[in-house]
Amino acid sequence: MNEIFFLVEEALEGGYTARAIGESIFTEAESLDELKSNIREAVQCHFEESNIPKIIRLHLVKEEIITV
Repeated sequence: MNEIFFLVEEALEGGYTARAIGESIFTEAESLDELKSNIREAVQCHFEESNIPKIIRLHLVKEEIITV
């Protein structure tokens, strides 16, 4: 596996959540910098050293409400 994708969303209670697509990895944090660090750590823990993806892609989702 060369890369892994994460869906990153703002949490309702504040902070951010990240869920890997196609793998059982989930993490959360108060800031994006902390989240990136948590994602790296979670990926390293999830995969054996020989199978760690070289690239981690983050897909940031932001929900906004616009009134008319």
